[in-house]
Amino acid sequence: MEKIPHAIIHPFKSLNLLSREEIERLTSTRPDLFELFRNCALAILNTDSNEDDATRIYASFADFDIRLAPRPRGLRLEVFNAPAQSFVDGRMIRGIQEHLFSALRDIVYTDIKINTSQSQSPQPGQITNNVFRILRNARVVRPDLPPRMAVCWGGHSISRQEYDYAKQIGYELGLRGVDIVTGCGIGAMKGPMKGAAVGHAKQQYREGRYIGISEPGIIASESPNAIVNELVIMPDIEKRLEAFVRLAHTIVVFPGGVGTVEEILYLLGIVMQPDNRESIPVVFAGPESAREYFHCLESFLVECLGERVRQYYQLFIGEPETVGRAVKQSIQEVHTRRRRSGQAYYFNWELQIDQSLQQPFLPTHENMAGLRLDPRLPAHELASELRRAFSGMVAGNLKPFGVQQVKAHGPYRLHGDPKLMQSMDTFLQILVREKRMKLDDGGSEYRPCYQIVKPAD
Repeated sequence: MEKIPHAIIHPFKSLNLLSREEIERLTSTRPDLFELFRNCALAILNTDSNEDDATRIYASFADFDIRLAPRPRGLRLEVFNAPAQSFVDGRMIRGIQEHLFSALRDIVYTDIKINTSQSQSPQPGQITNNVFRILRNARVVRPDLPPRMAVCWGGHSISRQEYDYAKQIGYELGLRGVDIVTGCGIGAMKGPMKGAAVGHAKQQYREGRYIGISEPGIIASESPNAIVNELVIMPDIEKRLEAFVRLAHTIVVFPGGVGTVEEILYLLGIVMQPDNRESIPVVFAGPESAREYFHCLESFLVECLGERVRQYYQLFIGEPETVGRAVKQSIQEVHTRRRRSGQAYYFNWELQIDQSLQQPFLPTHENMAGLRLDPRLPAHELASELRRAFSGMVAGNLKPFGVQQVKAHGPYRLHGDPKLMQSMDTFLQILVREKRMKLDDGGSEYRPCYQIVKPAD
């Protein structure tokens, strides 16, 4: 792999100045924190890579290093043996340079301003406040703008047809002045941003926002794409998901794998809760080639959560212009509703989110086997439990902790109601068959990180 032996990087605007104490804490007294920043930095410098195995990325760049160099007038970074794709003519690409300092900003702020000043088990209201504070510190929440954010979810491992479709939807949204929020990776996360950038340019809309929200456990497997102009690193997947739903004025879901299903189940765990009277507008959209995918997804959701789950989303196959109009109309309706009720445009404080969706879920084999996958639970509680199951599969596929767990102890074993487990097994087999679990690394067969335990097993 081609590497840049040494480079000195200065911040532009995204980094609040660090004190000497904060730099000392990061580099000397908290080696774990610095290692977290190093890993995030390597992922950022690996932008647009087609590799989604964090272990391989870290191994390929084992000699990568990054150092903080305080100066009287600020701070600079020195990087060693960085991926060459982040540089042009020996100079780091400006957007990637900005992302590096965004990661440093969020990691330092979260640890020093939030983690050290609060208890180990914050209450739900405190968790929401923390999500808001991280987004505010990153200048993502802005009270001076009307509602125009579409959160786009979908897989990083998708076909060319699905990518082109996601890009076309982004173009339709861009023509209508809609900003894009995604998980910041490639595939269905990059396509809408790329399309929106063209739509914004045609409308001479120069303030387009392409917000990428990631977290340390996934960033190496889903490196930020080059279109992102506002990057935020949340502490864990639960806070990442909460940031999405509280920023969203509408959510568009493209085809994806277990990570996308985790996001859908998280959302359903919120909107199906009786206390949430106002639903978030949700659109499922894909090209004609994705018709079977959405049919299987709907069947899985209905079998698990009941027929009423269909009322929480609209489904479109093809018709990019119709999707663009539907999303724009939904955003306008959100604008009207929030104006009448006096709610904030920039952050949805009104959503009630259960603690089960806010507390970080550690995907150990014991925790995965202990999930309550029982259809007798209220629908929103079952959605929350299913979300944790799919979160564990994401970890087993992509995140270093989960990959190590599966390597050491074998596949996660999932237990539950026989009919529900059969439905899950059928849907997961479809995801495997369509190669939606991981990027294709040359035709090697996917080895599942999970095992559906049938009653007779």
